[in-house]
Amino acid sequence: MSGSEALLRELVRVPSVNPRDRSGAGEAALAIAVRDWLAGHGVAASIREVLPGRPNVVAVVPGRDPRALLLVSHLDTVEVEGMTVDPYAGEVRDGRMYGRGACDAKGSLAAFMLAAAELAGGPEPPCTVVLAGVIDEEHRYRGVLGLLEDLPVPEVAAAVVGEPTGLAAGIAHKGVVRYTVRTLGEAGHASRPDDAVNAVTLMIRVLAHLDATAPGVPRHPLLGQATRCVTRIRGGTGPNIVPGRCEIDVDRRTLPGEDPLEVWEHDREELTRLLPGRIELDPPFTVDHALGTPADSPVVTGLCRVLAARGLDASVHGMPFCTDASKIARAGIPAVVFGPGSILDAHSVDESIALADVRLAAGLVVDLVRAGTCG
Repeated sequence: MSGSEALLRELVRVPSVNPRDRSGAGEAALAIAVRDWLAGHGVAASIREVLPGRPNVVAVVPGRDPRALLLVSHLDTVEVEGMTVDPYAGEVRDGRMYGRGACDAKGSLAAFMLAAAELAGGPEPPCTVVLAGVIDEEHRYRGVLGLLEDLPVPEVAAAVVGEPTGLAAGIAHKGVVRYTVRTLGEAGHASRPDDAVNAVTLMIRVLAHLDATAPGVPRHPLLGQATRCVTRIRGGTGPNIVPGRCEIDVDRRTLPGEDPLEVWEHDREELTRLLPGRIELDPPFTVDHALGTPADSPVVTGLCRVLAARGLDASVHGMPFCTDASKIARAGIPAVVFGPGSILDAHSVDESIALADVRLAAGLVVDLVRAGTCG
């Protein structure tokens, strides 16, 4: 599909690093660029503020069926520190464009924009298409939540969520619950350790237990095991003080059907039994649900058919990363994760994507809509 290189370069050249609730420009400039490009290609789009200075951009291509297929990709990127390529140049080498967000997820955004423009410029599509570029996917997913509260159409039948899946149909991904564990010792002078209770030593028991004890839930056929690992540790106040407190952060990846808050409560009871009176767990600081869209959902079978028609992998897959799709699915909208690029290139120091895959993704979305896959 023509114009993919120019469009993706335009998107990459607009910085949209997620400020993570700190000061920073955020996604506003990119939302405006998306709106203006769509308007110039016959697609009406509007800016819809979610957080101060951080808007979503939403466009509608009317179809014969008012029920809508929702195309969602996120505007924000992770940080650029340490990159070995210019994050905002949009340099092309050997058919790949380099830059922050090229793969995650401006490649998907460009593909959806190209598809929307082609659909708007041709015969009226069988179903209405809503295209949304949303903020904050990389932090607290408030963009997609804002979108769900402010949809521009009465009914959304299904959704395709743009992420680097390698042009595979992703129907499942893990969720996550993250929480802090604190061991409670008794501080003292380091010259008399026997008169104190060392919180770091207590934490060694917790670490050994977590390392040796897997979550007791069955494997998922597409996602494998639920996992639990320690990601950060903090303890001690001085080199000559027996520490009275030690903290770790735990990342527990959940499977479809698991409730993250119930998982946290189970872990709290499990670890409390390990060190009664000497341990506490804070409420979770991150909660995100897993995705488990049925393989026979019309949007899934429709996508698999158009993949097969082009000789591509038409099987369903599980994805190792969290996405906005789980929030859409929890709102009662069947969602599939799909887009160009590899997750191995996302967030990397030399992030890139194959331009041919962006063009192909756009064509596949057009095929999906023209096949009448509204839900």
